[in-house]
Amino acid sequence: MATVIPDQKRVGMVSLGCPKALVDSERILTKLRADGYAMSPDYEGADVVLVNTCGFLDSAKEESLAAIGEAIAENGRVIVTGCMGNEAELIRAKFPAVLAVTGAHQYEAVVEAVHEAAPPSQGPYIDLVPQPDIKLTPRHYSYLKISEGCNHACSFCIIPSLRGKLASRRIDAVLREAEKLVAAGTRELLVISQDTSAYGVDVRHEERTWKDHPVRTHMTDLARELGQLRTPEGDTPWVRLHYVYPYPHVDAVIPLMAEGLLTPYLDIPFQHASPSVLKAMKRPANEAKVLERLKSWRAICPDIAVRSSFVVGFPGETEADFQYLLDWLDEAQLDRVGAFRFEPVAGASANDLPGAVPEEVKEERYGRIMAKTEAISAAKLAAKVGQTIKVIIDEVGEPDEDGDRGATGRSQADAPEIDGAVYLREVPDTLKPGDFVEVQIEDADAHDLFGVIA
Repeated sequence: MATVIPDQKRVGMVSLGCPKALVDSERILTKLRADGYAMSPDYEGADVVLVNTCGFLDSAKEESLAAIGEAIAENGRVIVTGCMGNEAELIRAKFPAVLAVTGAHQYEAVVEAVHEAAPPSQGPYIDLVPQPDIKLTPRHYSYLKISEGCNHACSFCIIPSLRGKLASRRIDAVLREAEKLVAAGTRELLVISQDTSAYGVDVRHEERTWKDHPVRTHMTDLARELGQLRTPEGDTPWVRLHYVYPYPHVDAVIPLMAEGLLTPYLDIPFQHASPSVLKAMKRPANEAKVLERLKSWRAICPDIAVRSSFVVGFPGETEADFQYLLDWLDEAQLDRVGAFRFEPVAGASANDLPGAVPEEVKEERYGRIMAKTEAISAAKLAAKVGQTIKVIIDEVGEPDEDGDRGATGRSQADAPEIDGAVYLREVPDTLKPGDFVEVQIEDADAHDLFGVIA
């Protein structure tokens, strides 16, 4: 018989920004459900609406303010949290009706604000069986956040002021969470943080006991242990490392990829290649001989896919600096690339640098870098035509008028939401999201692959 909670309060959630913020949203909702709240999929049915904001760029702030305004117009009872929470005065000045404002990953403060706005109904029939954590991603993939904050002082970034200094989670707690997720149906773990390579630096890489043996709070130990996980069906789940700074110890995870324990994929935010721009950005590891290391990684693990992002139009960036970046990309042959036009962020030291690049020059350089990386991607994907590759299924479509059914999946070179896809034709009715299948690639464009189950 279904549990009935008298006058059960309902919470709505609008989650903006990066996967790290999405994990915060999941944790907040999981705690609220444990306190007796139900979740509302729309404004109308919610007793209170949470807006988890992003405050990294001015464009993200505008999106956050628009979402707060919409929630107030549609519901009226709104609590704001997340990275823009440190601008409480601005939010309250624009939206005086907001009930509370809290900062990034301040879970207790958010929950307390919800309790005040819509006191929980602790009826006598609360289910004593603990429910699984709330997930805001599909069942078959999950983000695994290993730390909060960042110790770097990059001149264009205000993350340390939004989320604080590096604070690593206990490695045994991280591994326990990963094990639970895989047991519950996760087939792809996406390891995230502000700086995955720095995991454990703040606790001097302390040792903990896991499965009767010691493990260090360190990226390489974490990667090795995650590679031992198996799904209930006996498969090795994909484990993808994001936000990896190219410190020397990153070399140690490449053999794990070659052995099939880690997904052969690295997300490294290079941001630029010109030494003078990197120096102005105050980027860590800017002296790393990246091109040589890329070569050695590919020698160890030929299937490795490297994704990165770059900023164009940074203050002081000359045409020579930009051309240096384009030439570097020709040599680096990265698999997946995103680019951003430089945007001044309130509080970032880069705003005071001389040599502001005009908007039209930023736009022209953005067009050139995207054309360059698109051509590299198209050539790399064209080389996969005729190959058979492993794909994870994200979505299965409805049959068309001929009864044929298509599906969308991703290869090991594709992270969800940010990279390309593999589009399948004529898939069997039994196929479902989360399935691993071998796919013969028949065609490619600049970003995606097309094929049929082998």
